[in-house]
Amino acid sequence: MPNITIDDKEYNTDDLSEGAMTQLGSLQAADAEISRLNVLLAIAQTARNAYARALTEELPEE
Repeated sequence: MPNITIDDKEYNTDDLSEGAMTQLGSLQAADAEISRLNVLLAIAQTARNAYARALTEELPEE
């Protein structure tokens, strides 16, 4: 299997315990979820900016 680097140290995944592999899988799942949520956050921020621009256009001029 491939090598992974953790805290600047390289490990062969074949040498990891079952527990370490479970934790690695959980870490990878958490990283994937963070990435997915960052995409959703970017979408929400873009929508918010559009709403703010639209609101500005609807406000009366002073």
